[in-house]
Amino acid sequence: VDPKEEILDECESIWKQMEKCQSKLLGTEILLPPDAKLSLLMLQWKALTVDCRQWQARSPETISTNPDVLLELGKEELQKVKNGLEMVLSTVQSKNKQLEKDLEREQQWHAEQKQTLQALNKIEEEANTQVEHTSTRSQLNELENKVLMLKTYKKELLSALGGFLDEHFPLPQNIENTKKKNSSAEPVVKLKTLQEILEMLINTMMNTPHEPYVTINQSFWPPYVELLLRCGIALRHPEDPNRMRLQAFHK
Repeated sequence: VDPKEEILDECESIWKQMEKCQSKLLGTEILLPPDAKLSLLMLQWKALTVDCRQWQARSPETISTNPDVLLELGKEELQKVKNGLEMVLSTVQSKNKQLEKDLEREQQWHAEQKQTLQALNKIEEEANTQVEHTSTRSQLNELENKVLMLKTYKKELLSALGGFLDEHFPLPQNIENTKKKNSSAEPVVKLKTLQEILEMLINTMMNTPHEPYVTINQSFWPPYVELLLRCGIALRHPEDPNRMRLQAFHK
C-alpha cells in the first residue's frame, strides 16, 4: 500500500470517529432540559480540561508503525529542513556578496586615499626642494654680490694706495740714469715700486701663509726695504736677512 494513502485513510477514520462523538454530544444536548444544560457544559469543560492536561503530559505517538510511512515522513521532514537550510544559505550568500561589495569599495577608497597621500608627499618634497634651491641660490647671489663689492673695494684701495705711493714715494729717476751710465755693459735691473713690493708681500701672505717670506733681490730698492722694516710693515727673517714678510695685521 502507498504510505500516503495509508496515512490519509487513518486520518479519515479518526475524523469519522470525531464526527460521531460530536453528533452524540449535540444529540444529548438537544434531549437535555435547559436546567441540566449548564451542569452538562460544566462537566464537559472539566472533562476537556482533564483531557487537555493528559494530552500535554503524554508523549506524542506515531501515527503508524509502518516503515514505509515513517520513511516518507522522514523524507518530508528532511525536505523541510533542506528547504530551510537552503533559505539560510541563500541569505548568507547574499550577505557575503554585499560584504564583498563593501570590502571592494573600501579597498578602492583606501587606494585612492593612498594615491592622494603620495601625490601630496611628492608636492611637499618638490616645494621643499624648490625652497631649498631658492634659498641656496639667494645665498649664492648674496655671496657673489659681496665678492664683487670686495673686489671693487680692493681695486679702489689699491688705486688709492698706488696714487699715494706714487706721489710721496716715487722711484729715484737719477739713480737709474746713473746706473745706466756707469754700468752700461751690465744688464739693467728694473726697480720695483713700493706698491709692487707691498702687493708681492700681501699676495705671498694670503696665498702661502705657511711660507710668507719674500726674497729680497736687486729689484728691491734698499730705502724701500728699510722704510718697511722701520715702520713695522714688514719683518726680516730671523735666520736669513735677505728675506722678509708682511706683518700679520689680520691676526
